[in-house]
Amino acid sequence: MSQLDQDTIQELLDSPITRSSDFVRKELHHNGAAIVLLYLRSICDDAKIQQDIVLPFYRADHIGSFQDYLRSLDSQKSSKGSSLSERIIKGEALVLSGDEVFSFAIKKTVQETVGPADVEISVVGPKQAFSEEMDININILRSRYTEPSLTFERGKLESYPKTEYSIVYDRKVVDHAVLDKIKKDLEQLRRKLVVQAAGQLARRISNVKHTLFPTVMITERPDRVVLNLSQGKVAVFVHGTPFAIVAPAVFYDFMSAMDDLYTHYWTGHFLLVLRYIGLFLNLTLASFYVGLTSYNPEFLRVQLALSIAGSRAPVPYPSYIEVVFMLLMMELLTEASIRLPRTIGSTATTVGGLILGTAATEAGLVSNIMIIIVACVAISNFVLPINEMMFAMRVMKYVFLLITTLFGVMGLVIAFIGLLVHFTRKESYGRPYLRLFKENRKVLIR
Repeated sequence: MSQLDQDTIQELLDSPITRSSDFVRKELHHNGAAIVLLYLRSICDDAKIQQDIVLPFYRADHIGSFQDYLRSLDSQKSSKGSSLSERIIKGEALVLSGDEVFSFAIKKTVQETVGPADVEISVVGPKQAFSEEMDININILRSRYTEPSLTFERGKLESYPKTEYSIVYDRKVVDHAVLDKIKKDLEQLRRKLVVQAAGQLARRISNVKHTLFPTVMITERPDRVVLNLSQGKVAVFVHGTPFAIVAPAVFYDFMSAMDDLYTHYWTGHFLLVLRYIGLFLNLTLASFYVGLTSYNPEFLRVQLALSIAGSRAPVPYPSYIEVVFMLLMMELLTEASIRLPRTIGSTATTVGGLILGTAATEAGLVSNIMIIIVACVAISNFVLPINEMMFAMRVMKYVFLLITTLFGVMGLVIAFIGLLVHFTRKESYGRPYLRLFKENRKVLIR
C-alpha cells in the first residue's frame, strides 16, 4: 500500500464504528494473496457477501484476476477514511485488496418481517415498528441513524436461561455516567431471574425499584429511539421483544408524542397542552366530585348544586362509594377490552358499558352526573402516549380519591401539591424528573 492508502485505512480502523459489536473484519488468504473484508453484520447480507466476494476470491488464480473481477462489479473507490465509514453505515461492504479499496452495496432488506406500530400510533409519522429479532432492530436503527459514532454492545444477562441484549448509544453525545450505570445494573441481575420482555428488564435496571412513576421509557417506535439517541440517551434491546428501553426518561418524555414533531409548531403544542389537561382531569375530576358533593357544595352555583343534589336523590349511599363503584367498573371494562380477542373485544366492552351505565342509572345506583364524570375520566385515561405513565396515573387517581374522601377539597389540593413535590425530588439517572432535555443535535427522523 502507498502511504496515502495506509493512512486512509488507519483512519477507517480508528473510526468509532469499529468498536461496535456488529462490525466484522475478516482477513482472507489464498495463493499468497490477502484481502481484508469490512462490513456490518446487522445491515449487510452475509449470504450475498459469501457468494459475490468470498467464493470468487478463493476461485481466482491470482490476485490480479480477482481485482479485475471486483472492478467489473458495481463498485466505488474513495480516498478518505471518513467517507468509507459512512459507506459502511449505509450497508456497503469494503474490500481492501493491495493498494485499492472497493465498496459494494450489499444491504439486506427486512421490510417484509417488520410490522406497523400498533401501541404508539402516529397519524403522519413513520408506521414501522421494531421486531422481536435483535439483528433486524439493529438494521432498522442503522438505516435511520446514519452516524459512524452509533455503537452497539451485545451481551448476555446472567439469567436462566441467558437472554441476549444489546446496548445502543451515540459515542459522541452519550452521557457516560448513565451508560456506566446501565451496564452495572445489567451485570448485577440475579441469575434466577427469567427475562421475557423489555418491561420486565426495565423494572430491574431502574434506579428506583419500587416507584410508581417510571424512570425509563419503553417504546416500539424506531423514530423515538433515534431522537433519544441524538440527545445523548441510551437504548437497550432484549432479544425476543419488539420494544426498546430508553434511559434516562423524564416526565416530559412520557407526555410528548412523535406527531408533535411532524405537525405544525402550534398544532403540536396545542396537542401537548391538551394532554396535560386530560391528565389533570384524569387525576382530579372524580375526586373533585366527591369533595364538592360530600364536603364543600358551597363552591358550586346554587342551580348546579341543586341539579347535582336532585340527580343523587335516589342514590342510597355516599358519593365516594358511587365513584369507586363506577371507576372499578370502568377499569374492568378496560381490562376486558385488552384481554378479549380483537374481533369481539371492542363490541363487547362498548355494549357492556352502555348497558351498565343505563341500567345503573335507572336502578338508582348512580346519578346521571356520575355517568358523565366517569366517561370524562375514561376518555382522559388514554391521552398519554406512553403506557407506563398512563398506568401510573390510573393508579394515582385512586390515591387522590382516598385523600379527598378523608379531607375534602382541601385534601385534593394537598395531594396535588404533594405529587408535584414528589416529582421535583425525583431523579432519573441523576437527571431532574421535571427537567426538559435539550437536544444535543438535530437529526432527520425518517
